[in-house]
Amino acid sequence: MSITPQELELLMQEVEKEDPIDFADLPFEEHDLRGLISNHLCEMADAMESFSDEDKHLTLLAVAAKLVLENMVLNIQLLRRHGVPLSETTEALLQRLRKTGED
Repeated sequence: MSITPQELELLMQEVEKEDPIDFADLPFEEHDLRGLISNHLCEMADAMESFSDEDKHLTLLAVAAKLVLENMVLNIQLLRRHGVPLSETTEALLQRLRKTGED
């Protein structure tokens, strides 16, 4: 792999400056969670060494898409659980998805 888990952690922190993660009251240290994830992702990348560039790209795109979807679902569930209304943008997206599902 061309990046170490420690370097990936630093990149994660840089990205978080623009879009911070709310760790709320999780019983884990933020640094430990970042380390766990960066190690896991570097292991995944190492496991794809034999993949073609196109297959690596498609695999990483699929993983990113799954994570974004999971994040959206968890955020919507959390907002609903606390009775917080969804933003207009989120409502519009869900409405668009409902219409697509009906077609």
